[in-house]
Amino acid sequence: MKLKSLILGSVAAVGLSTAGYAADLGVLTSLDVCDALGLSGLTISSDTNCLQISGEVKYEFSWGDYRHHAVRTGANTGTAFSDRPVAFTPFGVVNTMWASASPAGAGPYAGVPSSQYTDWDSKVETWLKFVGTADSDFGPASATIKLKSISQSRVINEGNIEAGGGSPASTSWTFDVDTQPFDIDEAYVSIGDATVIMAGKKSGIGNFGDSKPFNYLELFGWSDIDNGILVEGDEDQFGGHSIQVVSDLGNGLNIAVGLENLQGETGPAEAGTLVGSLNYAGDSITAHLTGAAIGVLDGTVDAWLLHAGATGTFDAYKIRGTVAYGSLTPAGVYTSSRFHGLLSGEATFDIFKIALSAEYARTDTAAPVVTNSGFGFGGSVGVQVTEGVEINVGARVFNGDFALPAPLDRQTATQVAAQLIAAVTETVKITGTVGAYFNDDVAFNGGNSLFYGSAELAWAPGGGFTSSIKGEINSESAYKVTFKAAKAFQ
Repeated sequence: MKLKSLILGSVAAVGLSTAGYAADLGVLTSLDVCDALGLSGLTISSDTNCLQISGEVKYEFSWGDYRHHAVRTGANTGTAFSDRPVAFTPFGVVNTMWASASPAGAGPYAGVPSSQYTDWDSKVETWLKFVGTADSDFGPASATIKLKSISQSRVINEGNIEAGGGSPASTSWTFDVDTQPFDIDEAYVSIGDATVIMAGKKSGIGNFGDSKPFNYLELFGWSDIDNGILVEGDEDQFGGHSIQVVSDLGNGLNIAVGLENLQGETGPAEAGTLVGSLNYAGDSITAHLTGAAIGVLDGTVDAWLLHAGATGTFDAYKIRGTVAYGSLTPAGVYTSSRFHGLLSGEATFDIFKIALSAEYARTDTAAPVVTNSGFGFGGSVGVQVTEGVEINVGARVFNGDFALPAPLDRQTATQVAAQLIAAVTETVKITGTVGAYFNDDVAFNGGNSLFYGSAELAWAPGGGFTSSIKGEINSESAYKVTFKAAKAFQ
């Protein structure tokens, strides 16, 4: 025991002496390259490169009777159903929620017993991202590779649509949807610090934000355009094969310029999207102006758009305004223009939060001349009853004026809902919702009102893991149970 203590003491003394000697000589121990580059998370380092690894796995399973097949257009197509009530904006149909269970006794449902109306979906979504970074004379130099996979299977009416429930292979309603094997979702290189140059396959640099309404139910038109105003930035004409430059000008101001969609996702005529964005982010204000010209590689601009928005936060008040205008000339046959704008505000008074929003949308198409327009409103009141209990009550409406024969020339859709959110524990939350859709014509759920309710139990125990189970039911005899689980790491 004494010998062991003596050996340990000698080692410690040698270590201290060596450290002191190194300090005297000015010898510095080298930092890990990831620390030197200011990179954190899940990393692996070599002498010159830091490799960051991140990813996520999400699973979703739904079961019930919630697929409403309108008509059947062909064997095993999977396209002959609509599962949501709709409202119309000048830009197209707004999907709101699944509407009805399978109708009996008509069309493809003749002879199919109600016991065989069950539907289910199973979906796994996975992505894995690698970012390798090294130092250079121009700033950090990186290579990014993101792999993504989606595996989704859907079964409609238990795969049965034939009389008596038969489902031969040629008429089965069991099929894969949105399935893609692991492929390269992003692959690009970048270099720079205050000014960054990027080239490869990646998302677009256009800023289409400052557009989400503050009210609880948001707006019909905003939801219609993929959760955005006119564009959200993930359309086929943005991103993809790109060359981009982003520069920080200081004082919260930055500018971005890119030549995107060089692969011509939707065809050679629309290949090449020139995008520019000026962005500001201050203490209380964010703002942007984005412009884009689509199809520039062949020397003819097929479409162009402008998108501007700003958000101001002043103590208990928030205000947001967004406008967008675009012009489209597909194949030189006709010209259409679109305008979409919204204004939204929010005020917080003690335990109350009040939000109001309004929008206006318009499309004009020449040859033949067609004009569709509409306006919408939304409002909500939120109450923070206790630290863990919140109540939201809201409504939204959209009124459209369309170039269609009466009675479809004027269409109005309205939604009202109430929501209760309760934190049972620090990791468990319950959300309950009841609501209804009302309309005045057959273009929206057959002209019938729709009442619905849902309850969700969410669990977030930490470690990046989240899970939930949700049950939904509506007045069209449809019901749905959805389970979700996900884990991200970085």
